Amino acid sequence: MIKWFQHQMLVKKGLACDKTRRQRSDGTWLESMDCSALVRLGVFAFFAAVLYIINFWQNGATNNNEQHLLIFIVFFSSIMLMQMDQPEIWNSNFKIILSLGVTWVSLFICKFIFVYAQSRHHMHPAAIYYLLPSAMAPFFIALLLGPTAGLYTVLNASLMLALLFDQSFSLLLINLVTGFTAVYFLRGARKRGDLIKAGVAVGVASLLCAIAFGLIGGRSIQALLEQAALGIGVGIMTALVVSALLPILESIFGIITDISWIEMADLNHPLLQQMTIEAPGTYHHSLVVANLMEAAAVPLHLNPTQCRVMAYFHDIGKIIKPEYFSENCPPDRSPHLNLSPSMSALIIIAHVKEGVDLALKFRLKKPIVDAIQQHHGDSLVYYFYKRAKQLEQDAREGGKIMNMREEDIPEVSENSFRYPGPRPNSKEIGLLCLADAIEAASRTLERPTPQRVEGLVNEIVDRRISEGMLDDCGLTLGEIRTAADSFVFTIKNMMHSRIVYPKDEKEKTASSAALQSPKKSTHLPPSSSAAA
Repeated sequence: MIKWFQHQMLVKKGLACDKTRRQRSDGTWLESMDCSALVRLGVFAFFAAVLYIINFWQNGATNNNEQHLLIFIVFFSSIMLMQMDQPEIWNSNFKIILSLGVTWVSLFICKFIFVYAQSRHHMHPAAIYYLLPSAMAPFFIALLLGPTAGLYTVLNASLMLALLFDQSFSLLLINLVTGFTAVYFLRGARKRGDLIKAGVAVGVASLLCAIAFGLIGGRSIQALLEQAALGIGVGIMTALVVSALLPILESIFGIITDISWIEMADLNHPLLQQMTIEAPGTYHHSLVVANLMEAAAVPLHLNPTQCRVMAYFHDIGKIIKPEYFSENCPPDRSPHLNLSPSMSALIIIAHVKEGVDLALKFRLKKPIVDAIQQHHGDSLVYYFYKRAKQLEQDAREGGKIMNMREEDIPEVSENSFRYPGPRPNSKEIGLLCLADAIEAASRTLERPTPQRVEGLVNEIVDRRISEGMLDDCGLTLGEIRTAADSFVFTIKNMMHSRIVYPKDEKEKTASSAALQSPKKSTHLPPSSSAAA
């Protein structure tokens, strides 16, 4: 607040600009809560108390100490399994809350349905089992935290449900079969329709369980049909509920699924549409960088769609002053010809801050904002820095002639020509840092032979490594080499030469006549082959 008042005073005096860019809020306290061991202990105590309430509800008088003990043994065993096998969840309190919270809500819903159906409709427990949405928790966790976490949730929720309902072995098997089916069909889910397919698969699995247990128990055909219908209906309804609630959980916990990444890859986003009109060169550059990143992400086992989306938006800050970037204007009309190197560097560097401002304005996801902010790291705007050093050297030479003192000649500071950073802190952004520099440099190749392309890529990669730009992103030297090979292959295929199409005799005659007669127009309509 004090800084805001100080800024307003400077604006009134004409010493500052009234425009303020949006800046990311400092989430230090959230990060500390997310990693705090004390908070983690409180989370486990809270969910243990909720589990006791769910177990005690309705059947508290009949629940014996043995059942309470078994439930809490399973609960603490699941915590130990999480610590050993799920480090990504264990190290994040928010993910622990998500995992246990979704599971406990699913247990509560199943307990409510069981009690309601048994007290109001007097249904047989075997029929109620197929009415329980036990696959809901595996659905959510497999989509939000991955298939491995989904399998962990299947085991945890299935054991808990079986113990809550009189240690039913048949319910345990039904939950395991339907849960594993849900996780299996949700692997690589990329569309909302994939959730419906998984729901149908869960329904079919429930149907098969109903038939199997019905034949073993000697139930009537009508009971089998009713249980099968319940299983299929509940499976599809579970998928619909998950599809509706998934965006809400993504927003609350800051998790982005593959489905959301594909939706964000839509080129009809307002920022991308604005870029096509105001900065078409930057738009084309972003598309090529996206192709480079997507091709390199596959052998590195990264998310190719996430890499593509990051590349689409990484240069949106250039929309503010597109004419100051070489891809949007011809070299002979560059506005930098009339600017000092320091001012030119200031404008070039500002596109990162402008990009973060636009990303926050349009509520882009955190990984995209990180990509915009970090894809240049703290690298040097080399061209304008060298130009400034040359001007400084010329000024010193002129100062000797004019007998000027050394201290009267301003010294060029390298920090004034560096991006603010930070350096890339994820593999995807490290890949973006390389792809962005390589694509821009590849345009300078006059004759892009395979040897020149490979030499250019290796030179840029070696420079980024020597500058320490990739030290914090997590890419190993082997992965960087794999990415470099992918870049070379993609660029060579994009920049290969085309064959020269032969002209027929009429075209040759017309072309020679036009060249020999200066009075006639030399503008001829293109041939069909050239136009193609």
